[in-house]
Amino acid sequence: MTALSLLQLSSPTLPVGAFTYSEGLEALIHSSVLETERDVQCWLEAELLRGCVRIEAASLDLFVQDFRRWIFSSDLSCMHHLLELDSFLMATREAAEVRAQQRQMGAALIHLLEQMGYPLPEALDLAWPAAWAWASLSLSVPPQEMVEGYLYSWVANQISSAVRLVPLGPTRAQVLQHNLMHQIYEQAAQLLKADPLELWNAGVGLSMAQLSHVELYSRLFRS
Repeated sequence: MTALSLLQLSSPTLPVGAFTYSEGLEALIHSSVLETERDVQCWLEAELLRGCVRIEAASLDLFVQDFRRWIFSSDLSCMHHLLELDSFLMATREAAEVRAQQRQMGAALIHLLEQMGYPLPEALDLAWPAAWAWASLSLSVPPQEMVEGYLYSWVANQISSAVRLVPLGPTRAQVLQHNLMHQIYEQAAQLLKADPLELWNAGVGLSMAQLSHVELYSRLFRS
């Protein structure tokens, strides 16, 4: 059942609106920074090694620990700690479009979990990483698989965006996803042991692309 739950959580049909966002990828392609399949793969590899998604992934198990203590021990300090961590992650996102994306997707996932019978003990406005952690805890997804799933779903959404913007067909997209599997697995193992407050983000190019996306004359995506 755990594997099936993870498949559901990382499915592109999850009704959270992920397909409407490119997180700056559209701006990079418009500016000809990314033009080929190889460009996209190199970019994704760099983000997995040095990007903001790593900080979010490293925070997931901390969220789970806070949720557990809050729910099972009625420790309100843990609720305050997870809200602080949630705010910290939002502060690492410079673009207003991406911050709005994180909040919208988080709210959609929390709502879905309520419909599935896993409501939060108290209504909270949580962004996507914290909501993903709550989903993983609710569905009994183990820590390693939780982080792997988070990275996998992020990569899959970026590749899905690239399919609509780059000369990249669905077959080559699946090859690209396969090529990144080992790196996703290795990064998940490392990030599970990492302190998100000690990690750094070198994705300056992506941050600039996210900020400039709002200025595009024509666009397909919301970020």
